[in-house]
Amino acid sequence: MGSRYGGLKQVDPVGSNGETIIDYSIYDALRAGFGKVVFVIRREMETPFHQAVGARFEKRTDVAYVFQELDKLPPGFSVPAGRSKPWGTTHAILMAADTIQEPFAAINADDFYGANSYRALSEHLQSGSADYAMVGFVLRNTLSDFGSVARGICQSDERGFLTSVTELTKIERDGSGAKNTSPDGKVTHLTGNEPVSMNFWGFTPALFPQLNEVFRQFLRRNANDEKAECFIPNSVGDLINSGKTRVKLLRSPDSWFGVTYREDRPRVVESVRQLIARGEYPERLHT
Repeated sequence: MGSRYGGLKQVDPVGSNGETIIDYSIYDALRAGFGKVVFVIRREMETPFHQAVGARFEKRTDVAYVFQELDKLPPGFSVPAGRSKPWGTTHAILMAADTIQEPFAAINADDFYGANSYRALSEHLQSGSADYAMVGFVLRNTLSDFGSVARGICQSDERGFLTSVTELTKIERDGSGAKNTSPDGKVTHLTGNEPVSMNFWGFTPALFPQLNEVFRQFLRRNANDEKAECFIPNSVGDLINSGKTRVKLLRSPDSWFGVTYREDRPRVVESVRQLIARGEYPERLHT
């Protein structure tokens, strides 16, 4: 929705020929071996999103659209009066359950993850492993200079598997490190070196029934809360804690960048320009 951005940031151009961040993401995914794109959007965004983004790829790959709508809930649950806020990223991924039958990546449309990140995740998914995966980035390199951000703080074991993902929703710079302020005002200090989830996940279709049960549990606890969201890092954390899955933490050598606030956009535009100048992307993605 881009409430902090003040507009539909997913279709705001950052490339020299009108390319959006999602254009670069799909470009990187296709050259890493992915063969299908599923856009999870709000129904009222369908026409502008199709015109700005989707139509560019429909001749190059299989493209599908699914809609995240408030009333698409498991049987026995209904939308509480007064709620207009989406149910969160767990719910968004569940919307694609009937459209995906193969291993897949789940990403944010407004995050630039880098070509090496897609290659690393593609290799994992093509290995045949039943383990899920997540591409992690260094917290310090994912913060905005213009306000707080939400990040999933990750911990892993000696084998490189995630042991926990904790979603902190108000992280900001604090000297050379960072700090998070919880809704009740509690401050947690962070070094800035923590690996974080930027919602760049690798899953198999086995996720969907697992995620459906996690979401049902969330609704039992929060069905009448007008603002509660079910975040995918927390949901994956629940699956890890219950022993239902393992998630390999893949470390990306790429620099992440994205747009949380409108003031972030000039940095993204300049970062893309530098990548083009180094020959990592063509001047024009679409011909």
